[in-house]
Amino acid sequence: MSMMAPEAIQRLADVAADQWRAHARRWAAASEDVALYAQAQEVLTRAVCAWAGVPLAEDEIPERTRQLTALFDGAGAVGPRHWRSRLARKQADAWIARVVEQIRAGSLSVPEGSPVHAVATHRGLDGELLSPKVAAVEINNVVRPTVAVSVYITFVAHALHVHPESRRRIAAGDEAYLDRFVQEVRRFYPFFPAVAARTCRAFAWQGYHFPAGVRVLLDLYGTNHDPRSWSSPERFDPDRFLREQTDPYNVIPQGGGEHHEHHRCPGEWIALELMKGAARFLTRELRYDVPPQDLEIDHARLPALPRSQIVMRVISWSAEAPARAASPEVGISSS
Repeated sequence: MSMMAPEAIQRLADVAADQWRAHARRWAAASEDVALYAQAQEVLTRAVCAWAGVPLAEDEIPERTRQLTALFDGAGAVGPRHWRSRLARKQADAWIARVVEQIRAGSLSVPEGSPVHAVATHRGLDGELLSPKVAAVEINNVVRPTVAVSVYITFVAHALHVHPESRRRIAAGDEAYLDRFVQEVRRFYPFFPAVAARTCRAFAWQGYHFPAGVRVLLDLYGTNHDPRSWSSPERFDPDRFLREQTDPYNVIPQGGGEHHEHHRCPGEWIALELMKGAARFLTRELRYDVPPQDLEIDHARLPALPRSQIVMRVISWSAEAPARAASPEVGISSS
């Protein structure tokens, strides 16, 4: 949680914005079709490693991007995709464990106060450093879910395409609306359908008996679409957040309850800022078409995604676009 200070999150958002622009230059120069989901994975891998202090050589970026993506993209699969995810977990943990050992040996210098430095030098209540394996897991618990925001960014692009009024309002610089828009993307679209836990002891809750040692699923998607909490829950409506009461138990795309005490993702604020940054980039800086493709959401996939994973035909990119965000020349030109 100490890594979630607003200034730290802003630094990550700024690094990610620079990465989007670097990629956009290449896309515009080549006038090529771009698979957004895959590109977002690389953008976020580069950004989070730079922010966290994890050294990343240019020639290893494809491999590390594949590994980190497999950790969430294949975890819920069955068969070879799942086994590749398990292998990627071992490889990613071994990679970061080596980084931790190099930091402790003094052969690798990383920024003091960076996430990787904080974990590598952390001492437990017994005064001992974490084992390299445990430290690696903790660092990857920051890096991996940040790359997983590529799923939400793909949903951001889908929502901008399907709901052009949202695109117009964000392009015009309505930041308050942008806040509501990314919340509605997280509420409306599926990511993982549930989170699991195992009961430590038997207890009763609201008339239900939970034995000790049983697996319990919290229905994320169902709760975010529960008509007892949401009016017309199957309608995409960012302005519902002006009208409807929300709390930590009905807006739960990344877990419920409080971050410090419950099973709610501590990186939630990172996800929100990276989604907003991507929405600004797609509406205010990048001009592109969405060629014919299958945009249906595949709910059988974990994580769920549009079947085409959003293919964009890039026309141009303008570094000056943020200063003229309302210009009709910026953003999607046709569908």
